[in-house]
Amino acid sequence: MVRETHRYFKFDWITIILFLLLVGFGWLNILSASHTGETIDYLNFNEPYGKQLMFVFLTFGLIIIILSIDAKFYERFSSIIYIISMLSLVGLFIFGKNVNGATSWYDFGGMTLQPSEFAKAATALAVAKYISDLNTDINKFRDQIQCFVLILIPAILVLLQNDAGSTIVYAAFFFVLYREGLPKIYLTIAAIVIILSLLSLKFGAIITSITAGIIIFINHFFTKKRPQLIQPILILIGCIVLSAGVKFFYQSVLQPHQQDRISLWLRLEKDPVKLEKMKKTFAYNLNESEKAIGSGGVTGKGFLEGTRTTGKFVPEQHTDYIFSTVGEEWGFVGSAGVVIIFVLLLIRILHLAELQKSQFSRMYGYAVAAIIFMHFMINIGMVMGLIPTIGIPLPLFSYGGSGLWGFTILLFIFIKLDSNRINQW
Repeated sequence: MVRETHRYFKFDWITIILFLLLVGFGWLNILSASHTGETIDYLNFNEPYGKQLMFVFLTFGLIIIILSIDAKFYERFSSIIYIISMLSLVGLFIFGKNVNGATSWYDFGGMTLQPSEFAKAATALAVAKYISDLNTDINKFRDQIQCFVLILIPAILVLLQNDAGSTIVYAAFFFVLYREGLPKIYLTIAAIVIILSLLSLKFGAIITSITAGIIIFINHFFTKKRPQLIQPILILIGCIVLSAGVKFFYQSVLQPHQQDRISLWLRLEKDPVKLEKMKKTFAYNLNESEKAIGSGGVTGKGFLEGTRTTGKFVPEQHTDYIFSTVGEEWGFVGSAGVVIIFVLLLIRILHLAELQKSQFSRMYGYAVAAIIFMHFMINIGMVMGLIPTIGIPLPLFSYGGSGLWGFTILLFIFIKLDSNRINQW
């Protein structure tokens, strides 16, 4: 009986410890970024640090529930979980609350919930279930399309809510599919699309198309013994359509503030007056974030001692720009420590994924790693000015109950699946 009880506690504690380190250190930095210098009341739920502390305590109850459910449940009911999650996204168009221009929240008597944070885990379960099905072959075009549809449905629903940041995260699933045998041509096409899109915005559709045409025909005639013009012409037409489509999407689909952020990042604006206005409006957060990080030096100014943090120079610093608090108060040492913990967590998840006995568990593990990596890469890059401001939280670190619970569900479902492997001896 004792031996049977011990089986229920055989989880990967390394992953759990890394999770606790990120959540705990994240809360400390939320406290720094949101307190006003007065006496700290940890139970003051009007303050972000008080609310986040409540979210953290509720998270432990959520973990107990996730780990108490049989591992087979997540595979068996993955389709139902996915459908419910998609319905919750659709419901936002009727019952959703608009916050900062995005209709992404349900309001329950003052408490908001963002279903897109939970849709990532639901999509990961659905994709893993579909690919691991006996009749599915990722090398067949029909199965590829059906799998893409599973990913595109939540991505499009989130995009229609004006939440472009969360939409980009769904690109992480292509790395998962690649691990399972998706042809390399898709990654090649994706890379070409990204490059052509950036060049089209920077230099225009005409120059980009001409340059692409020259490269295509030179490559074709030098690599083919009997060159046929049909293939390069079709590829060139595709490049022209893409270049024109990107310009149309940028000018007609994206919101003005999204256009300005991309324009500022790529230095597209030529009017010095408008450029200066854009810098004051959209680059303010970034500039202040960079100043806060740079002012921390090697070891930082100390916990609750960051002058730019306590002075509220970075708006909403406890959310998307939480990493700037780490840089100022904990310096390069603390920033590097956070990065190392994230890297160790990702490596650990990938290692456990490769140990899984079922394709479903392995695929889900890779999806967990890919989603966390995408969030981590975009958020850190945004805070440091390497990519345009997108508005995406740092996993397990930024303020927000929905984000914390969404990543907790995502990660601990995998921990439960892995425990099923451990206990099968």
